[in-house]
Amino acid sequence: MNLAAERKSAEVTDWAARIGWVVGLLLFVAFVYWLMRQGWKWRGSLQSDLPELPQAPEPGAAGDVRLRLTGRYHGSTTAGQWLDRIVAHGLGVRSRVELTLTDAGVSVVRPGAGDFFVPADRLRAARLDKGIAGKVLTEGGLLVLTWQHGDRLLDSGFRSDRAAEHTDWVEAVNLMNQAGTARIAPAPAQDTPAATGGTPAAGHHAPTTTEGTAR
Repeated sequence: MNLAAERKSAEVTDWAARIGWVVGLLLFVAFVYWLMRQGWKWRGSLQSDLPELPQAPEPGAAGDVRLRLTGRYHGSTTAGQWLDRIVAHGLGVRSRVELTLTDAGVSVVRPGAGDFFVPADRLRAARLDKGIAGKVLTEGGLLVLTWQHGDRLLDSGFRSDRAAEHTDWVEAVNLMNQAGTARIAPAPAQDTPAATGGTPAAGHHAPTTTEGTAR
């Protein structure tokens, strides 16, 4: 009976120590959050040369709708560097997203974040990947669009609510990019006598010289 009474009376009553630990933990979490926020601002200042994001054209000028996608936007990075996050102009904010592929380009609508538009002539490629900017998914679980913005080449990562749609987007964007490249490819240079080592074409005369006459 005496032992039971002693155990029952051995309750923790040092509330000052408990409160001190809780306050210290909260201060530590707040400090880490502050450091992360400062790092975010510092990264944004380094990317201040990035121009404003393009906005979608008028609905009638966008052309036919080729594909639509609803899902999540997971961020943008420098192309080929999946950890070099781009935060300028809200590109670092994760959000829900609705993508629309038209003849004019890709419209990115983000509820709660800034919308932007990728013109067709700035699309460079599309691929399936598994990670971007600290977000790792299963193999092929991420749709990555590579596009030109200012002097930078960016990768933007999206995940559809229906992952089977990713392949359709990769094929459509890459076909659009190939078609655009073919349209702007320079015409091949015409062969010239100097380049081919042949004789001058009809109507062209070789230059004359007075060397034989002088002799």
